[in-house]
Amino acid sequence: MPEPELPEGLEPSELDIEIRRELLTLPKGLADKVALHLIAAGQLIDTEPERSLAHARYARQRAPRIPSIREANGLAAYLTGEWNEALGELRAVRRMAGGPGHLAIMADCERAMGRPERAVELSRSEEASQLDQEDAVELRIVAAGARRDLGEVDASVVSLQIPELDPRRQEPWSARLFYAYADNLLAAGRERDAFTWFVHAAHADDEDETDAAERLEELAEQLGGPDVVEELVTEAEAEAAAEVDDEFDDEAAEIDDDFDDERDTADDELGDDEPAEDDVADDSAAPEAEAAAVPEEAAAEPEEPTATAKTADTDESENGGAGGARTQ
Repeated sequence: MPEPELPEGLEPSELDIEIRRELLTLPKGLADKVALHLIAAGQLIDTEPERSLAHARYARQRAPRIPSIREANGLAAYLTGEWNEALGELRAVRRMAGGPGHLAIMADCERAMGRPERAVELSRSEEASQLDQEDAVELRIVAAGARRDLGEVDASVVSLQIPELDPRRQEPWSARLFYAYADNLLAAGRERDAFTWFVHAAHADDEDETDAAERLEELAEQLGGPDVVEELVTEAEAEAAAEVDDEFDDEAAEIDDDFDDERDTADDELGDDEPAEDDVADDSAAPEAEAAAVPEEAAAEPEEPTATAKTADTDESENGGAGGARTQ
């Protein structure tokens, strides 16, 4: 294929350092050329995906054994709707680099090609358990859509009832998850619930990733006009506020529990270092008891004899001791 024209001002050093390391296996001239086309593909992927794909394909043609090049080609193909090419490239990346890869995109390709059952199988695969949280949520969204394609509408709703489905959370995936849940609720005939979750999706969608606002306008007419809509919006906002209050209450209770635990621990440590109150009372009472006992002991001691008594003792001694005195 002919080499696509490169944008001006690109330098190979602009490429991510990890990818540049992968290109070290190539001759320097080829590595620099491939690097420039990868940079161009990355710069154009959001605004001109077709041109991005042309650069990625050229890089792949020149260096097909580099995992990052195959990944760039697969992602560009996906964004231009080349499902089969994208799936093949992303499968190759998994074989070459290991790990779960772009499992959610692969499942979406299967669904786009009319094979929703394969998308569901991917969501149940061992590799799915290796995904990080964001990719795992994305795979859930795709699998829920695949179940709906299979006619399992209720199952598609239930499959999205996960901890991340929380209007208090504002994560990178929140808007898409809330939107997908609302869309599946609508497919299940639960219009009022769907409206509530489209409201949550619109509130979370700071990047305009969804058309939640437009879907709300469509549903407003179906549900009965402005009065009903105002009521539903109020309910949705109150629900979110109540959940926030519950979260604060839970946090406050947890803080109180932690404080009580710390106080109990401090009391235990203090108890080890200081005598118990009963012991202190006993210790303080002991000197008082000793003081009270002193007069009794003193009373029991013999008094110093008087002068008359001494004379009598002397006379008794001279007359044969105590026996002689008793005789008298």
